[in-house]
Amino acid sequence: MTNFVPIFPLAVVVYPGEELNLHIFEPRYKQLILEAKESKKTFGIPSVIKDQVSEMGTLMELLEIKEVYDNGEMDIRTRGIKVFRILELVKSIPDKLYGGAIVNYPENYANGNRLLMKKVIESIRRLHAILKVNKSFKHADEELWSYEVAHHAGLSLNEEYDLLQLMQELQRQEYLRQHLLKVLPVVTEMETLKERIQLNGHFKNLSGFNF
Repeated sequence: MTNFVPIFPLAVVVYPGEELNLHIFEPRYKQLILEAKESKKTFGIPSVIKDQVSEMGTLMELLEIKEVYDNGEMDIRTRGIKVFRILELVKSIPDKLYGGAIVNYPENYANGNRLLMKKVIESIRRLHAILKVNKSFKHADEELWSYEVAHHAGLSLNEEYDLLQLMQELQRQEYLRQHLLKVLPVVTEMETLKERIQLNGHFKNLSGFNF
């Protein structure tokens, strides 16, 4: 399926099912959101990476305009629906301030491995414990898949975009597993280093070494 969607490029990665709150202040996107509300139509958020609109993005639905300010700025709630690929950017649309894109929707295979997902979740919780970060997921562990946990795994923007491009759940799970395998030892070492620095200058209660 190929169609045209208005687009709102942002330096973020949004995943299907994710809820995203935004403050809208630019005239072109105020127009886009008001039209989306009136027509009940979707719009796209392609990821901006290195100051370029990337090929992949996520189709969004407007859930609610939470507040409208005196100057016309808005707080809105949105939710990701599915991943799209840009075939052609349309920078100028008659009578519109915003641009759009011709997109299609790659087949996205949701079949993953439950055991692998469990290991990923356990690693994320271990990462949070080391960093002393208190994060909770919206669903029970047995209902979580890669899209629900990706933002909690310490990925960079580029890495989050890499994951967005993977169209099989098993690939996404393996990507997260490999990332956490690399990150956890580094973070653990950094935490140990921080403790050493904090102890420096304190009186140390150490046993002598017998030789």
